[in-house]
Amino acid sequence: MKQSMGVFLVLLAALACGCSNNNPVLIDGELKQWHNVILTLSGPFANETDTDPNPFTDYQMDAIFTHESGKPVYKVPGYFAADGNAAETSAESGDKWRAHLCPDKPGRWDYKISFLHKGNPTEWDGLQGQFTIDSTDKAAPDLRAKGRLEYVGKRYLRFAGSGEFFIKAGADAPETLLAYKDFDGTFAAKKAGVMRSGEAMTTDLKTWEPHIRDWQPGDPVWQGEKGKGLIGAINYLSAKGCNAFSFLTYNAGGDGDNVWPHVSREDKLHMDCSKLDQWGIIFSHGTAKGMYLHFKLQETENDDLNHKNEESRQQSLDGGELGPQRKLYLRELIARFGHNLALNWNLGEENTQSTEQIRAMARFIRETDPYDHNIVLHTYPNDHEKVYGPLLGDKSVLTGLSIQNSDVSTTHEEAVHWVERSQASGHPWVVAHDEPGNAATGTPADPDYPGMAQAAEKLNQSKNSPKLPTVDQVRKEVLWGNLMGGGAGVEYYFGYRLPENDLAAEDWRSRDQTWTYSAIALDFFMNHSIPFWEMQNADELVGNTQHDNSRYCLAKPGELYLIYLLSADPVTLDLSRARGEFKVHWFNPRTGKDFQVRTLNGGTAVDLGTPPENDEQDWVILVGKN
Repeated sequence: MKQSMGVFLVLLAALACGCSNNNPVLIDGELKQWHNVILTLSGPFANETDTDPNPFTDYQMDAIFTHESGKPVYKVPGYFAADGNAAETSAESGDKWRAHLCPDKPGRWDYKISFLHKGNPTEWDGLQGQFTIDSTDKAAPDLRAKGRLEYVGKRYLRFAGSGEFFIKAGADAPETLLAYKDFDGTFAAKKAGVMRSGEAMTTDLKTWEPHIRDWQPGDPVWQGEKGKGLIGAINYLSAKGCNAFSFLTYNAGGDGDNVWPHVSREDKLHMDCSKLDQWGIIFSHGTAKGMYLHFKLQETENDDLNHKNEESRQQSLDGGELGPQRKLYLRELIARFGHNLALNWNLGEENTQSTEQIRAMARFIRETDPYDHNIVLHTYPNDHEKVYGPLLGDKSVLTGLSIQNSDVSTTHEEAVHWVERSQASGHPWVVAHDEPGNAATGTPADPDYPGMAQAAEKLNQSKNSPKLPTVDQVRKEVLWGNLMGGGAGVEYYFGYRLPENDLAAEDWRSRDQTWTYSAIALDFFMNHSIPFWEMQNADELVGNTQHDNSRYCLAKPGELYLIYLLSADPVTLDLSRARGEFKVHWFNPRTGKDFQVRTLNGGTAVDLGTPPENDEQDWVILVGKN
């Protein structure tokens, strides 16, 4: 239970930020392009548990930011911020109200505040001022060197500053990443027990202790030493060359039952200011470390459609409808975290809402989010057509998919299928595989990770156990399968029957080899200047019309062909419609080593030869105009 800091800390915070009754608005943060610029208003005093007025439902603050050129204009939702320093003080009350601008242009910006109480203007309504933004001073991997990641009507997102197109690889587990003991108001509502699958379930809060050693001096913390473990985990993943991680922001009644943004599990109309401030520290650090933030807004238990248990039903937000609870929840997340540069709003993990409920939720996000971030949807492996099919071509709903399958071997054909269907609809989707593999195993830990050998033996001895994929198979069929199908990347799910599983994981080193392979793939596309956004899947050019897992091809016909061999078998590339001389490079996706072999002429089908090393594993062949 948090301790209210009272009026003293509110006054102290006001003095610290330089606010006064004569100057109620403070512009803070780093006043640079693509950075987090914070507008803080000294407004009406409130407590986060107040009911009359409720600071989250009875007041509405918006800040309208306009660049001196007249464009862009951002209407940014504001929020109640307690004493303005709640991450440190755990304050529940105060007079601070905030909005975050992520400015995309240097120069003068003007602001005007709208501040309403039950729809009527207050004394703070209409306040205005201006400030000046300088150019960013950051360098990669910090995303502030690249700008906001935007949907631009293609199957890949693009950074607005650098113009780079984006592919991702990172962690889909643990889904309960935010069930962290260092966050205020965080506890496990369920005791350890048995999951629906029959496996043991842990609901212990995470310490992220294995990654405390990855925290570096100068990295953020709060309240002394808090936050080091999770900050360190992000450092580790970034240092490995990965660029994404995911998390549920609401799972009351779900498998973990330990993450929600509210002051309590049951109260859906009051937000926990200090907890959310602490979440914000994590997300901002992720942005600084080059991370795409995958917000999973709910899980299947919250949809209120498939569950007979009344206790579970009570946890949902308006029973799946776009009601007052859901609107407040979505608006608060957008207001507090939407300024981060690279993220998606995932409407639901294993979503079972109706098509109209999905549409309503997506449209509300699109109307509320000033930065128009990627909106995706996740559902069960057997429900792809039922859930995704009706949404094809509807530009007001999804800009991407977050695909789950039940076998890593189907990744490539699924990527090809949904990329091609969405393109044919006139509204291309950004297609990612964010939960590849069967529920029990997902992506396995490294073979030498403690406990992995025993878990594998137990699985193999059970007659009804699902097949355990190898780390090599995940690299071939998931990572390269998605990318060569025209997909935008992957996040790895850890399963529930392996070490550091989907709920319990807090050591990302358990999949160290998979991160290494992922970084090699991402670096290959960037270092070789592969224009993947201009290329299409062309498996038929290497004789794979069924899109099976023998060989893949991604092509910009007549100019560039990328071939991926899952094993070093002979391969023929159809260049009958291409003219001129081509240079052939071989690349080892396990080591990152490059080989230049020979040149050849188009106009016919050509035998690409054998690998430059005596290795029967997977290889990449790059065939480009000389």
